[in-house]
Amino acid sequence: MEVFSPTFAGPEPVQSMNSPSKASEPLSLHSPSVTLPLRFVLTGVLALFTGVIWLVLRPDILATYHYNQYVIAVTHLFTLGWITSIVMGAMYQLVPVALETRLYSERLARWHYVLHVIGFVGMVWMFWRWDMKQVGHFGSVLALGVGLFVYNIARTLKRIPRWNVIAAAITSALFWLSLAVLAGLTIAAAKCAYDDTPQSTAAQAVAPVLAGLKALAGFLGRFDQIGAMHAHAHLGGIGVFLMLIVGISYKLMPMFALSEVQSNRRTWWSIGLLNVGLLGLFFTVLMSSVWKLAFALVVMTGLAVYGWELAAILRARKRRSLDWGLKYFLTALALLVPLAILAVILSWPNLPRNAFTGQLENLYGFLAFIGVITFAILGMLYKIVPFLVWYVSYSREIGRCKVPALADLYSPRLQAAGYWMFVAGLAATSVTIVLSNERAVQWSCALLAGSLFIFALNVGAMLRHLLRPRIEPLILQPAMGRSQ
Repeated sequence: MEVFSPTFAGPEPVQSMNSPSKASEPLSLHSPSVTLPLRFVLTGVLALFTGVIWLVLRPDILATYHYNQYVIAVTHLFTLGWITSIVMGAMYQLVPVALETRLYSERLARWHYVLHVIGFVGMVWMFWRWDMKQVGHFGSVLALGVGLFVYNIARTLKRIPRWNVIAAAITSALFWLSLAVLAGLTIAAAKCAYDDTPQSTAAQAVAPVLAGLKALAGFLGRFDQIGAMHAHAHLGGIGVFLMLIVGISYKLMPMFALSEVQSNRRTWWSIGLLNVGLLGLFFTVLMSSVWKLAFALVVMTGLAVYGWELAAILRARKRRSLDWGLKYFLTALALLVPLAILAVILSWPNLPRNAFTGQLENLYGFLAFIGVITFAILGMLYKIVPFLVWYVSYSREIGRCKVPALADLYSPRLQAAGYWMFVAGLAATSVTIVLSNERAVQWSCALLAGSLFIFALNVGAMLRHLLRPRIEPLILQPAMGRSQ
């Protein structure tokens, strides 16, 4: 029999057959209740399914230029409903474990979940109706939840026994998340008109906030609206999502591959270059400056250093075979290469704005959020969700009963089928976006939906163990040399 350690490193031999394993104790010491991250994960997966089905029903969203209310609504469903929900749930689970501390407050996290769901659902709905005043109102609810999240994780980081590159990456992501939310509220405020004399008590209470947003919106009005939207998108895409993928993978990849970080200097350089590059990229994209190409190259250099270190970690691994979860993740990272090529093209000075370059921008956003980030998250969920379910259902039975191994909770064949269907759907959709062919986009997105249906089957198989644990009596073997 095997028990899986809470660090996801793989199977370890059980030391005693007569008492529960001690392997789960570090997890219970450092991580919150597993129901907390699971509610974020399940909410995110539901948003992902809704978004992909939306694309199947409305392929014009990808086949036409992205600056319209429907594209913006679906984009925020993916970025806030799917990716941000998963990221926040994962951080509540992984930050305490990775940094060997306790989450500051589970109660704040539960309130954050309520505010987050109300905020992103309302924002998507109001974007679809193009009611920007209500977008701002629901965005403020979401921002309040983000404030609780940032405060909670920041107080958790304050408790860590030693500072490292993972903590630096998480801190950076919290900063860029706060800035991205502020930028989004400012863009929404720039498209609204509020009465100068608020009537109600509630309106008077938030009047200073509205005044500040209106002042920022007035300043933002000096810049190109498309540039402001693109700058806002890069804060979330690179500063939050990609930063966390890089930082957290420095902890998870050595665990999953049974390896270790090979160069701390490279890890620090990768995070530093990403931060410097994004800072410059934000302002140069906002101002439509020719210097945005230079800062895009700084970001790419940081990712190249990250790839260098990741390759070194994998070469030093003790586990020679890579499971499908890691294949998902590494394929997602490989998609950074075509994404970087697109970034160079779209950052080229004096690039003309026409229908073709508009579709290249659509492709760039699609590859970033559905290709790199979504594929990477699916790979990590295949590592994290089974463990969370296993921990809830079986950790207390170790040594008392026979329990399934971690890999028995889902089907590797379905996992492989989902991988290839996702790759096929991603490639087909990328081509059809450039061709602006709605019917072809529809069929290509149907492949992505099929891949996600397979993923849902596997997630359902995992969750069944929460409802009906598969526990069998433990049969002890007689000791060697004992008389019969």
